[in-house]
Amino acid sequence: MISNMDSRFFLLAVALVFAAWLALRVIRTLRFSLRNKVVLITGGSRGLGLVLARRICAAGGKVALLARDNDELTRAKTDLTGRGGRAFTIQCDLLDSEQIHLAVRQTIDRFGKIDILINNAGVIEVGPLEHMTREDFERAMRVHFWAPFELSMQVGSEMRTWGGGRIVNISSIGGKIAVPHLAPYCASKFALTGFSDALRAELARDKIYVTTVAPGMMRIGSHVNANFKGKHDAEFAWFATSNGMPLISINANRAARKILAACRRGQPSLTLTFAARGAIVGNALFPNFTGYAMKAVNRLLPGAANDEGKESRAGSETRRLVPAWLTRLVDRATVRNNENRVG
Repeated sequence: MISNMDSRFFLLAVALVFAAWLALRVIRTLRFSLRNKVVLITGGSRGLGLVLARRICAAGGKVALLARDNDELTRAKTDLTGRGGRAFTIQCDLLDSEQIHLAVRQTIDRFGKIDILINNAGVIEVGPLEHMTREDFERAMRVHFWAPFELSMQVGSEMRTWGGGRIVNISSIGGKIAVPHLAPYCASKFALTGFSDALRAELARDKIYVTTVAPGMMRIGSHVNANFKGKHDAEFAWFATSNGMPLISINANRAARKILAACRRGQPSLTLTFAARGAIVGNALFPNFTGYAMKAVNRLLPGAANDEGKESRAGSETRRLVPAWLTRLVDRATVRNNENRVG
């Protein structure tokens, strides 16, 4: 039997270990300030990338934003400079490795270095597996895996000469648990998660700290730019509604704050939302139950459509089947975070 004295000593030891761990987290965060840091963000013209850029600029950092759409980049730069931020925009298609390498060189030529790389860009194709093609999977892999690979290898090599840095890979809960009707997205995010975790172990000796972020649902307004196959309107309805639910999704600003805090302290992994953490733990402890649950979820989702379902349509091109109040939060985020398609 354990005496009362032993119990008190044990609890005191646990408390001291926890306090030391908490103090270390605070110290590491304070030691790595964002002031005057150069941050390269892919997909930085809208959504989470833009929200991260706003917070970095507010903290005195400098951002280089990579995106395909020049008009979106122009609006993003206007947004950031209007808030007093220092922003450099580069039109870059992440499907083209030559453009990626040129963008990195342009950023270094402009700012002299890159302190933080945030691989944030993403594409989402939603719909039944029957309507997905090899091209859908290849595109997702090129954006979510090969682009971060190219950037991490090139920027990581430069960071070694500068004495260290930070790399943040925005993966997903879909990179930990396969979700029905998101097969290309999940397959590519699983690849990114594995690469990011391997990268973290090997780059730590060079003082390059890699953070793998696995967000659950986020209210960033990107539902209008996601692509849908199958029964387009019905697919958009469940996707937009689930993204806008306050109890299972997270506000974009709060998500960005947590991501940058994890980056500053070199935290290995970050999972956003209580629901996402619960799902990951549940899958680890009860994988068979999770498998059966996903089968049940799939039965509730829209079925395959006719040949028209093979066509990919943006969320902004679908017909709204749900009342506006169900998607109000994400619709507001669409306007706030430059997700609206103009023109």
